[in-house]
Amino acid sequence: MESTQLSWAWIWWSVLVLINIINLTIALVFFRKKVSGPENSSYLKRMKLMGVIFIAVALYRSIFVSSYLEQLAWFDTLANSSLLIRSMALFAELSFAGLFMGAMLKLNDDLRLYRSTEKSFVDTLVSQSPKFLFLCIFIAQFFATTALITKFELLFAIEETLWGMAFISVFPLAIKQLRAVSVSNHSSFGLRLIKPFVWINITWLVGYCSYSVFYHLPIEYWPHVLENLKQGNYQILTGIQAVKNALLVVNETRDLSQWGGVGFVIWHTGYFSICAWIVLLLMNGPRLLPARVKEATSVEIQAA
Repeated sequence: MESTQLSWAWIWWSVLVLINIINLTIALVFFRKKVSGPENSSYLKRMKLMGVIFIAVALYRSIFVSSYLEQLAWFDTLANSSLLIRSMALFAELSFAGLFMGAMLKLNDDLRLYRSTEKSFVDTLVSQSPKFLFLCIFIAQFFATTALITKFELLFAIEETLWGMAFISVFPLAIKQLRAVSVSNHSSFGLRLIKPFVWINITWLVGYCSYSVFYHLPIEYWPHVLENLKQGNYQILTGIQAVKNALLVVNETRDLSQWGGVGFVIWHTGYFSICAWIVLLLMNGPRLLPARVKEATSVEIQAA
């Protein structure tokens, strides 16, 4: 029985690594593709760079599977160090947030949303919500890294809450952009890169925000953390030794039940496949195609 479970664990690991090797190959093809015209040059270069960072780290983390709190590792090697992988994840997660922020702000400009000089306070909040998303993910990195070192699980709960807040905050703008595209006077060719993004963005937000609000935070995370706090069942490691432990301790195991069973497999697989595919889409820089952007200046898109 144990041998069968181990075989399935290796099959799962191999499939996920193969998926991410393919993803990185595609990402490098996108990255090397020349940017035509100066109009969107800086935007596309940023999107491509952030995309490659996320995909490359996803491949690394697919190979060296890790769990921060217990410092579980797929391989008994420093390459599987939790602190090392957390350091890589910092850049990958900021890239993930940066891709969404960049795409949504670009669509605001291309679709001529919120151009009025008489914007209300609510309009301002909605239009700038992608920046708040990035800020939340940026702050979350400090909580995640500190939680890994100190082993104080409350900090992980705050990190997860910040992730939920980040994507909930852009939901109104995502709906606004979807509706704007639906009533747009631009040609199908001009919207060819925008339509897939607005639909995938809404689908992602519905899925992730529902998971975060209705299950992950209120059922899976906070009750457990608060109960441990109430009972005094927690630890807070400090000092240079805590940093050394976070860097050097690796508890090798390939028993998926120790990682969290089916729940972990679903989360880990989704994060390093579905999220990576979304990143591949974002790398292409959702926008009105250059030939159509100039024509758009004479058209005001009215979102219902």
